[in-house]
Amino acid sequence: MEKDMTTTTKSMVSLPELFSQTTVAILDCIQAAKAVVTQTENFKKFSNFMEKITLILKDLSKSNVDDSESLRNGLDIVNLEIKVVNQLALECGSRNKSYLLINCRKILKQLENSTKEISRALNRIPLARLDDLRIINKITRLCKDMVEAEYTPSVMEITVLEMIESRLQERNVDRCYANDLFVLIAKRVGVPDENLAMKKELEEFKAEIQESKLGISMAESRRMEQIVGLLEMADVMTSYEEKAKRYENERDSLGTQPLQALQSFYCPITMDVMVDPVEISSGRTFERSAIERWFADGHKDCPSTSIQLDSLVLQPNRTLRQTIEEWKYRNKMITIVSIKPKLQSNDEHEVLQSLCELQDLCRERELHCEWVTFEGYIPILSGLLSAKNREVRTQALAILCNLAKDSHDNKERIAKEDDALKSIVRSLARQIKESKLALELLLQLSRSSVVRDVIGTIQGCIFLVVNMLNSDDAQASRDSKVLLDNLSFLDNNVIEMAKANFFKPLLHLLSSGPDDVRFLMAKTLSEIDLTDHHKLSLVKDGGALGPLLQLLSHEDLGMKTVAVKALQNLSSLPQNGLQMIKGGAVGPLFEILYCHSLSSPSLREQVAVVIMHLAKSTNSPAADDEKISLLESGEDIFKLFSLISFTGPNIQRNILEAFCAVCWSSSGSEIRAKLRQLPAVQVLVQLCEVTNQMVRVRASAVKLFYCLTIDGDDISFQDHVGQRCIDTLLKIIKSPTDEE
Repeated sequence: MEKDMTTTTKSMVSLPELFSQTTVAILDCIQAAKAVVTQTENFKKFSNFMEKITLILKDLSKSNVDDSESLRNGLDIVNLEIKVVNQLALECGSRNKSYLLINCRKILKQLENSTKEISRALNRIPLARLDDLRIINKITRLCKDMVEAEYTPSVMEITVLEMIESRLQERNVDRCYANDLFVLIAKRVGVPDENLAMKKELEEFKAEIQESKLGISMAESRRMEQIVGLLEMADVMTSYEEKAKRYENERDSLGTQPLQALQSFYCPITMDVMVDPVEISSGRTFERSAIERWFADGHKDCPSTSIQLDSLVLQPNRTLRQTIEEWKYRNKMITIVSIKPKLQSNDEHEVLQSLCELQDLCRERELHCEWVTFEGYIPILSGLLSAKNREVRTQALAILCNLAKDSHDNKERIAKEDDALKSIVRSLARQIKESKLALELLLQLSRSSVVRDVIGTIQGCIFLVVNMLNSDDAQASRDSKVLLDNLSFLDNNVIEMAKANFFKPLLHLLSSGPDDVRFLMAKTLSEIDLTDHHKLSLVKDGGALGPLLQLLSHEDLGMKTVAVKALQNLSSLPQNGLQMIKGGAVGPLFEILYCHSLSSPSLREQVAVVIMHLAKSTNSPAADDEKISLLESGEDIFKLFSLISFTGPNIQRNILEAFCAVCWSSSGSEIRAKLRQLPAVQVLVQLCEVTNQMVRVRASAVKLFYCLTIDGDDISFQDHVGQRCIDTLLKIIKSPTDEE
């Protein structure tokens, strides 16, 4: 009865309205698909199909399509499947990411089924009576594409699922395998590779499983519990102290001598201990790769018995494999324990041999690195970094790199050892093989925020790393760059980098850091000694000028001061002076210079030095070519020169020197003429007559006086040059040691 009422209600809805309702449902689904946190590409693929359907529905609403039961049933199916996918998308946007990863095949299967069902629903549209061939072709092509559509997991997702299924079937899992699996899952779902974050993710995963148990089968529930058990074996769920205690108990239960391998461990073909033993139909076991080569060469018999085989199928010998792995596990632990006293020997050959053996063990498995840590090797290896033998130091660095690689705790342990960081830094300055390993180890250590804060404080560290940026070895150069990036989180490190002539981090902070940091970076630029090459690169290529001009216009006096000092340091190079004039530095500088109420007289003096540098830059050929001038108008000349009468000797001298410079520029004749029209001669005569206490001001005044006489007439000077001035000039001439 209820079904009949629903059918009647639907039949009462007009076809255009039904098209509209379906379109709205599809658009809602597309919106939900945009918010998924997993399978984004697959949901995007589904959404593309849905967008095409909305266009088709729009075309159908304008066409002469029959309002048939078949069409309405098809639209009902589309709406039903859209509702299913919408719910699926909502779950994929809100549920635990690890849970979604483990169930990705199930999610994609549902997406694929809905796609095919929607395709079949579209085929219910009565196309025979449609006049528009274009719509028919669009529907036919879309239905074909949707039926053939496949949604696949990513390579990493497949790897995770295969690792899980492999171990669930073999029921043979060690902690190292669980660690690798957990790290891979964390990487895929975007969880930081840190214990707390990974532990939290596992707890959320377990909670998600508990919530979903009502909706899944008993077999699926059991599988999920097995996966949880597998992941709980990972070290993230165990404290360092618990792991160390477990290792000690296990070690103490073993003997002191390695066990000999059983004869059954050896492959009859290779005569080596097997890694992947497989059984053939004769009942004999061989190394997989060896027996596969035997069969590939055309043999159909057993290599051991020469009996012809009924089948070439290989069966994994899991029991033997597990026994071999347990034997290796035991012997490796005993070996690691036995190496320790040998490293403390006085025999360099024995020490080197033991280091090589230990390095091979650390490279073989991550678990061995753990055992090495538990055995207390880090203090011994750190001590060997100061050994006289280069090979000993190199091997110790290589092993410490392995120990630090994936362990934040080990990074901190190495850094805490007495003089360990100093020894590593000393190795940076040695032969290339040793210096590369030292650099690699520092790079590993810098990934710990605790250690990173200490590395930059080691004397010479940043200087040596900066030098390695230009290494001929590409890997060393790349590692140096990454290490400097890691260290640039501390402002003091950035300053040390700048002192070593690596300015990129400083320029970044100068441009985009908070005000206190920008102040510090500008102050650094004002204080460090720079070569002309570095001054040019900072302004021309480094982008220092823009941020400094912003600070120059800052309302804070301290900001203005450091900006002016930095500009003073950089402007001594003529090319930079021209860049500053072109960049608009002149206006803000004059604004500070003309501000008589400024509470910092020294700031005005520093501005005067910068203006003098800019003036000297206008004498360069480049200024002539680009027609760059410091003083654009007669008013500029008047305002600047008038300051001479109202300022102290330091500002006076720099303004006079600035005018001397611009008087020799390409526009010098015009400037000289305008100065002669001002009371410039009178002021200069007065300065020429000052006492020896202002001899430097007088020297600059004499120089400018001379400039004005070059193309001036006598009348300009007669009214101002008296006997006192002439006597002073004669006295200057008679003093050959005087700079004047």
